[in-house]
Amino acid sequence: MLDAVTDFAHSLLPEMGLELFDVQFRKEGHGWVLRLFIDHPEGVSLEHCEKVSRELSAFLDVEDLIGHPYHLEVSSPGMDRPLRSPAEFAHFLGRQAKIKLHEAAADGRKVFIGEIVAVDDEAATLKLENGLTARCPHKQINKARLYI
Repeated sequence: MLDAVTDFAHSLLPEMGLELFDVQFRKEGHGWVLRLFIDHPEGVSLEHCEKVSRELSAFLDVEDLIGHPYHLEVSSPGMDRPLRSPAEFAHFLGRQAKIKLHEAAADGRKVFIGEIVAVDDEAATLKLENGLTARCPHKQINKARLYI
């Protein structure tokens, strides 16, 4: 089911100038939720979410992929969006990020906040508030988000 929704989104969103960020389907307190996160270079508007929701609802009704009640939500990844790949770090060069590592770095810290100043296939580098830099290997990153 997730593959069908993802494929549909990949065919629909470029026509609208949008990108697919993530698709989730999970049981929450009020029941099952199908959540689609969309992105746009200039930000996601309510109109974007409404259009995608209408199109996706129609697709789901026709295809009948989910055999039980669920809620559909369409939204943006948010201002503090996760950073999941070197490409996403590179896209946000110059922005503030918060990185949590799996294991403490040489200085004993596991959390770094600073400006993304460099990215390569091995690591993201942050310029910290104290002027020092922290090179965070991608394989050591537990969580990373834009920081507001």
